[in-house]
Amino acid sequence: MPPRPALAIDETAEIAADAALGHGVVIGAGARIEAGVTLGHGSVVGAAVIVGAGTTLGANVVLHEGTEIGPSCLIQDGAVLGKQPALARTSSLRSSTPLPPLVLGREVTVGAAAVLFAGAAVADEVIVGDQSYIRERAVIGERSVIGRGTGVDPEVTIGRRVRIQSQVYVTAGTIVEDDVFIGPCATTTNDDAVGRPAEGDVLRGPRIERGARVGGNVTLTPGVVVGAEAFIGAGAVVTRDVPSRTRAYGVPARVVGDVPADELMG
Repeated sequence: MPPRPALAIDETAEIAADAALGHGVVIGAGARIEAGVTLGHGSVVGAAVIVGAGTTLGANVVLHEGTEIGPSCLIQDGAVLGKQPALARTSSLRSSTPLPPLVLGREVTVGAAAVLFAGAAVADEVIVGDQSYIRERAVIGERSVIGRGTGVDPEVTIGRRVRIQSQVYVTAGTIVEDDVFIGPCATTTNDDAVGRPAEGDVLRGPRIERGARVGGNVTLTPGVVVGAEAFIGAGAVVTRDVPSRTRAYGVPARVVGDVPADELMG
């Protein structure tokens, strides 16, 4: 049997006496591992990382420098947290200001092979599905669910109790208010020029207001507003604003009536 890899722990790291460390764990300078934490085999904890009490990391998790994880979180195998973005020189998202650390609240679940970037903020009891990504400066509100393989781009704001299903694309600048539902494979867009913007053009993500429901495979074009508690039928292409509490279907989507009273949140 080959020898087990030794632990590599910086002498300035603070590790609770009851923390459980798997084989091959690496812990950087100034990291703090609180009581009841479990670090899976091969996990890497960068410098100045905080892992809150009772949190469990699976195998081969990477926590980049400065990442802050609240208590009682579950970070599953192969997840990468606090990653710095690799941007093109021409990217409008480039900035000379360093990103703040990724911050996770309490009881957050991060699925296997998910990637969460530095500068994002994830509130309490959020679930991020396997193979999803949350980009820099995105904000996810309490008890929201991000489905498997879903992408959340920079400068997205997602409210509380939002349910986003698998393989949804949430483009930069999108605002999703509380209690919204977005069905699988829905797509948001923010570039009217489709990659050929004129000087001074501004990218505009959609706004989905409180309690709205967006069906599977829906496409929302740049800057559209889906009103509070509106319903967008599956496969629709939304090219203009949809008023609150109305139903819209088709390509392009057209309002066909009101949402029934018994489906409203009140």
